[in-house]
Amino acid sequence: MEFHVTEGWKTTFPGASVGVLAMRGVENPAQHAGLEREKEALVEELRARYAGLDRAALLALPVLQAYANYYRAFKKTYHVQLQLESIVFKGKTIPSVAGLVEAMFMAEIKNLLLTAGHDLDALRLPAVLDVTREGESYTLLRGTPQVVKPADMRIGDQAGILSTIIYGPDQRTPIRENTRNALFTVYAPAGIPPESVEAHLHDIESYARRIAPAASVELLEVYRAGE
Repeated sequence: MEFHVTEGWKTTFPGASVGVLAMRGVENPAQHAGLEREKEALVEELRARYAGLDRAALLALPVLQAYANYYRAFKKTYHVQLQLESIVFKGKTIPSVAGLVEAMFMAEIKNLLLTAGHDLDALRLPAVLDVTREGESYTLLRGTPQVVKPADMRIGDQAGILSTIIYGPDQRTPIRENTRNALFTVYAPAGIPPESVEAHLHDIESYARRIAPAASVELLEVYRAGE
């Protein structure tokens, strides 16, 4: 698994970090009973953890503050914050999509860290962490062409953009029903400790192993931009 980081990313986003987890031998069943139980337990844990907090108190959490500061520069709102609010305040649960995708989302909503998942075999390596530039575009997961906003974080491969913070993952490389090798990437703006990103990667690994105990880790790394 080749993953490169440009100097442009390091100098543009001081204090930021990005986590990368590549796993082989994963599985992506439509549903997994053990993961469903863990999902239900996580929802209850989140409601207990944030019981008594209002929306303003949630927004004051350091991790959500870090994303709010980043998204504000692009006049956007952090969508994971909205998903947490729907679980804590509106009685919603974690949606059932497919096992491996749910494993990723469980870790995302548990730790509130922005995560994207890809079919590793669909990539044209090496992958590169960089900065978006004027005029770049890619096709979003829902199939819509999108011109990026300049000066956003991006991860790409030799065929194009895989994801950006502001617009999310691409349509070319998503986790699919037959995915057996996967890449997970985590964007953490300044203000989020790299140690939290590493712990988050281990949570994804743990949830993925609930489905496929024999899955192996090819790469687990946190890249830091420095201060």
